[in-house]
Amino acid sequence: MVTGATGLIGKELCKRLFERGDELTIFSTNVETAKIILPFAKEVIAWKDYEKDYSFCFEGKDAVIHLAGASVAGKRWTADYKNEIYNSRIRTTKNLVSSIALCKNKPEVFISASAIGFYGDGENSELTEASPGGKDFLANVCADWEKASAPLELLSVRRVIVRTGIVLSPIDGALKKMLLPFRFYLGGSLGNGKQWFSWIHIADMVAIYLFLLDHQNVKGIFNGVSPQAVQMKTFTKTLGKILHKPSNFSVPKFVLQLVMGEGASAVLASQRVVPAFLTNAGFHFQFAELEEALKNLLR
Repeated sequence: MVTGATGLIGKELCKRLFERGDELTIFSTNVETAKIILPFAKEVIAWKDYEKDYSFCFEGKDAVIHLAGASVAGKRWTADYKNEIYNSRIRTTKNLVSSIALCKNKPEVFISASAIGFYGDGENSELTEASPGGKDFLANVCADWEKASAPLELLSVRRVIVRTGIVLSPIDGALKKMLLPFRFYLGGSLGNGKQWFSWIHIADMVAIYLFLLDHQNVKGIFNGVSPQAVQMKTFTKTLGKILHKPSNFSVPKFVLQLVMGEGASAVLASQRVVPAFLTNAGFHFQFAELEEALKNLLR
């Protein structure tokens, strides 16, 4: 069972799951779109009422992967959109947990996305899974998001949380948005460029979910980031080098604030995150180096 299956990570993960022989049931707020994007899914279930009992859908399922959540950078952070960011994560998780609790044959594992926004602005400090959470809006959202699935541990369901970094893919997400200004010779950093940027190649992100799904002795919280966080200015210089384009421009903080409102703070936060628990669990990254990852994505 997968939620958020039509998102950046969800689409690629579902393809891999199908290719290896897994049977997929999709929970979606837009059934027709999900059927078009994921035609190989066995079933697509309409998910519109977060108070409804969906236990019949989870009965006998092996695993649940919960990726649903409104895009943090999708719109300007108005009061209404902040509520959407919150409810699309916490209310949905509570709905899944309450439905699973009513099952006679419960799923063996529940894997939920979270985000490195949990840590807030860490400045230059290295942030591991054991580091404390931040105090801003996004940090509080992530903390509540993770707590919402905690009752599953009392139900003997293996619970795994993935604090996701900036996922790099030329198809969608942050990298796609960065490519356009570079193509017009206007590439460069956001803000002063000194903030730490914790990234991960989409292939490694999908591999992390498969690793956590298949290793039955693994549970808890894991940072879904590359081992090599870089400062924003390093990221944009590397990207410019590969594209053979300059990276001399920058988008000032006040411009981001005009466009995104309070959401600009999330984009400019410095987060030097390391995947300590994931590495200790035995996961091996295919793309640990930034230049290698970008060359692969942009080849």
